Amino acid sequence: MSIIYVLLSLSLGVALIFFIAFIVAVRKGQFDDTYTPSVRMLFEDELVDEDECADNDTDKEEKPKNKKPE
Repeated sequence: MSIIYVLLSLSLGVALIFFIAFIVAVRKGQFDDTYTPSVRMLFEDELVDEDECADNDTDKEEKPKNKKPE
């Protein structure tokens, strides 16, 4: 039974060490993202499909989702 107390205290100690290491890394700026904001303007925004907007209107008939070119 005493081994449970030893293992429990050991696991809590290891978890506390990892938590402190995480807090130190965050405060030093280890996880700051300096690259993404500079390239975000190069990516295009998603385009809104007109069929999806029409599906939200209850007065119009429902259009088929998979249109094949004729």
